[in-house]
Amino acid sequence: MNRYARGIAVPVLAGSLAWLAGCGGGGGGGGPAPGPSPTSNARPSIAAISDPAALTVGDTLEVSVSVTDRDASDTHTIEASSDDSVVTVSVDGLTLTLSAQASGTATVTVTATDNSGSANATSPAVSFTVTVQSESGWVRGVFADDADFKDFCAVPRSGVDEDGDAFPDQQGAMLDENNWLRSWSNDTYLWYDEIEDRDPACCDTPTYFQHMKTEATTDSGIPKDQFHFWEDTAAYVARSRSGVSAGYGARFAVLSRRPPRDIRVAYTEPGSPATSAGVDLLRGTRILRVDGVSVTNGAAGPLNAGLFPRRVGETHRFLVQDPGSEETRTVAMSSAVITTDPVQHVRVIETDTGRVGYMLFNSHIAPAERRLVGAIRELADADVEDLVLDLRYNPGGYLVIASQLAYMIAGPSAAQGRVFSELKFNSKHPTFNPVTGQMLRPTLFQTTTVGLSASPGRALPQLNLDRVFIISGPSTCSASESIINSLRGIDLEVILIGATTCGKPYGFYPTDNCGTTYFTVQFQSVNAKGFGDYADGFTPSRNPSARTEVPGCAVADDFNHPFGDPDEARLKAALGYREDETCPETTMAADGFLLAEGLDDTSVGPAIRGLMIPGTGTP
Repeated sequence: MNRYARGIAVPVLAGSLAWLAGCGGGGGGGGPAPGPSPTSNARPSIAAISDPAALTVGDTLEVSVSVTDRDASDTHTIEASSDDSVVTVSVDGLTLTLSAQASGTATVTVTATDNSGSANATSPAVSFTVTVQSESGWVRGVFADDADFKDFCAVPRSGVDEDGDAFPDQQGAMLDENNWLRSWSNDTYLWYDEIEDRDPACCDTPTYFQHMKTEATTDSGIPKDQFHFWEDTAAYVARSRSGVSAGYGARFAVLSRRPPRDIRVAYTEPGSPATSAGVDLLRGTRILRVDGVSVTNGAAGPLNAGLFPRRVGETHRFLVQDPGSEETRTVAMSSAVITTDPVQHVRVIETDTGRVGYMLFNSHIAPAERRLVGAIRELADADVEDLVLDLRYNPGGYLVIASQLAYMIAGPSAAQGRVFSELKFNSKHPTFNPVTGQMLRPTLFQTTTVGLSASPGRALPQLNLDRVFIISGPSTCSASESIINSLRGIDLEVILIGATTCGKPYGFYPTDNCGTTYFTVQFQSVNAKGFGDYADGFTPSRNPSARTEVPGCAVADDFNHPFGDPDEARLKAALGYREDETCPETTMAADGFLLAEGLDDTSVGPAIRGLMIPGTGTP
């Protein structure tokens, strides 16, 4: 059986499948009913008309209408109406001609009226449904089960995956992949009823996926869904499980979103090409040219090719300017396999009022579990009285890691047995998780390791703090924002230093099909108080007046000092607020958007996708 209907020739239907007895007019008592009078006609009836087989756009179909009448000599006029955008109907005597205009379903309603006498009667209406499909079999608003198309691939993979299991791929076509995206999105996408239903034969699969989302905007006018993306499955698995990816080990931030552009080094990975001898890129290093193309006004294509190499072993040349220097220099870097260290610059800062812990946390990937446990244990052993958690470049990831870190900050007296978050899916799934099939229940703060990178089942260390300082920026996203929201949900004091976060109270289950992993928003996360409406982000404010405003200071990103330096603007502001709850008198400048996938010709592409991935297992 085909997984979707093909265009077919539709035969003419002659007559109808069932007859309705004609209704007599007047009469009563025990004698025979009188015949119709010359001035009052009996009410006719139309036989039931069966739904015809699916038409294809452009087809026509004739349907005969059968009418019964107590007066066999009566003639009748037929009237029919329909949704003209899907099918038009013309009438010739007792024959309807249906013309299929567009994909969808339409209801045709038919009545018959006597032609003779002064009190002509009209029959009860009879309706039937007409389904119109495109050449691809698409019917607007009609969805098959996504399992009917899953793993039918235009180019099936062979061999085994990273776990040694055979790929499930079968030979299919691009149309199968698009049909799967359509049905899967209709079932699980948070705003499924805001997707414009399109013919899956319209375009290639990456383009079709971009159509499978809402076009609505938030109150501030930004797209409600900024987080819809796909990634090569092998690359995603390598990065999320072990922090491995291809590149230079430098993450770039753009300070100016449109030409003239300003791109800086946001941070680097230890032992990477970016930190090798003769290159030595520092935080804040400005990228001036890439392979001779000006970053300021050059075309996006060659800049992306150099900044974001697709393969290991590519060599590109960069003209750079180090922070604090008037001189420029040229460096060459060859892309390599990079291992991400998600937790960096863990240190204890001595102040007159006690020790303050600091750490830069860049990604909720699997290796972060082990690294965070070690970092928190180190700070707990140092008996720190406060923590400055730097999330300015953290796009999120595993929600369970956010839950672990929030618990390690708050400790058992504040968090154990309390709700960390609750997932809300679309209106089709109020009770059960549509991905796991489990009943929806609140998720408590995670008190033990779960085995992402640390041995499972071990008690987590705790700082037992009643407040936390969080450094934020526009790339603070998703699972990172859930730390802010969940701690506020149990009334732990959060002080926000930096800039408004990205605004993603949403998450997804990364789903592979045919070698591509798709990320589509499937749920909203709310805290113990039921709050999760921060689509425009959390904003630091001296005088908070809204639930998305968090006490703290708006401070521009500082590319002239290293992370953990007490003179770095945001850390300095956190330390100052700790002393007297005041903020520096600074003007908020343009912030650094972390680039994830490159520039387009007029502005930056999506700076950060934001990941909120539930569950405790590997992806």
